[in-house]
Amino acid sequence: MKQYRQTFTKIAKCLLLLSSIALIPFSACAPANPTPAGAVVDDLGRSVNIEKIPQRIVSLAPSNTEILFALGLGDRVVGVTEYCNYPPKAKDKEKIGGFSTPDIEKIIALEPDLILASSIHAKEIIPALEERGLIVFAIEPKDLDELFEDSKVVGKITGKEKEASELVAQMERRVKAVMEKTDKLREDQRPRVFYPVWHDPLWTVGSETFVNELIEKAGGVNIFQDIKRYKTVDLETVIARNPEIIIAAAGHEDAGEELFKWVKSEPRLRGTEAHRNNRVYRIDSDTVERAGPRIVEGLEVLAKCIHPEIFGVPKPQEEKHD
Repeated sequence: MKQYRQTFTKIAKCLLLLSSIALIPFSACAPANPTPAGAVVDDLGRSVNIEKIPQRIVSLAPSNTEILFALGLGDRVVGVTEYCNYPPKAKDKEKIGGFSTPDIEKIIALEPDLILASSIHAKEIIPALEERGLIVFAIEPKDLDELFEDSKVVGKITGKEKEASELVAQMERRVKAVMEKTDKLREDQRPRVFYPVWHDPLWTVGSETFVNELIEKAGGVNIFQDIKRYKTVDLETVIARNPEIIIAAAGHEDAGEELFKWVKSEPRLRGTEAHRNNRVYRIDSDTVERAGPRIVEGLEVLAKCIHPEIFGVPKPQEEKHD
């Protein structure tokens, strides 16, 4: 009987050991640089199979490039577009063409094991790259929440989950800090904001854009929130809606400066409250239109322009018109 008890005890210990091993999470046994397993669904709803940590990455969008660098992946980026201008080190990377017109052959020559694309590439570029056996993952966030989630997904497929979590947490804290000061504003405390992106013809932004979301979070009201995306509008409509603040999109080199000069000098705008109260500003459009980590910086700048009395920052002194 004693012999049986000893045998049973040994068997029980073995079973206990095996069960405890089975309960150990895979992450506890994984190497320091884990390999993502299986397919991941991108923002186009495509199931993309990424079986190993990519070491050679090509970015087909400036926003993707900024996310990659923010996650500490700059050394793995081997190709970017001609419009990838931030961070400064991105300018030193091999150029693969324009945002909407990347050069397929240049991309192939770089031998990437991951290509981060956008929705603009869905129809022709992505199929052409996949036909060559390349792995393409598309990112197209529609709002801040989706941007935060996409940043985490990029972190997951590149082995930078910790860095992505820290980046998103920091961004969320900065957004919360602004909204804690603007959430309680009454409707009559939210200034009317006009955000032109070009003047000939006159283009602006409506709902379903990052700019519209940021204006709202910064405590303002987009006077064209009733339209969708980017559209042309009549100057007469702008004047009729009488913006209290005009924020001109800059950042496109000479074009941005030209837009701001037009906003400042257009005689028909001088009757708006924005001009009468000297509340015409310019902002780096890349920080509010580009779906990357700097978008929280754009929110903070917008908040200072819209509510300097709340954020304790004097509004910039611009030359007034007579």
